[in-house]
Amino acid sequence: MRKSLLSKLSLLLMVPATLLTISTSMLSANAQTPSILYSPIPLPDSNEITDTLTDKDIPTGFGGFYRDYIVTFEEGDQVVMDLTSEEFDTIITLIAPDGVAIGENDDGPDGTTNSLLFARITRAGNYIVRVSPYAGQGVGAFTLKVTRLRAID
Repeated sequence: MRKSLLSKLSLLLMVPATLLTISTSMLSANAQTPSILYSPIPLPDSNEITDTLTDKDIPTGFGGFYRDYIVTFEEGDQVVMDLTSEEFDTIITLIAPDGVAIGENDDGPDGTTNSLLFARITRAGNYIVRVSPYAGQGVGAFTLKVTRLRAID
């Protein structure tokens, strides 16, 4: 009876010890796996860039890809963002520092599939300007230009 009790007790203690060993090994393996960090591309001081959207960019989740640029705006800035491409139907999105999309445009007023977005900045900070194709379809060369509008005195 005593031997049976000891056998059951050792089995009872062995299961948690085995689970602890397995979970520690899994944590160790996960810690060694390199992680990819999200890092938007700084918009150059000229506030204009010609670049290429590829299938190596950030997946949209519905078949396409997007590329993000970071730009710093001041409270009260009035900006226009112009996105043009001869290779895909563009969409431009402005994302506030808190991650909320505050503006988006598919087709600009010129009758093309290029995008034009106006925004009044109400809070200073780092904003994301997202370049993506309409309906997740398309990749290719594009030009992004961000202009701060100034009052004429």
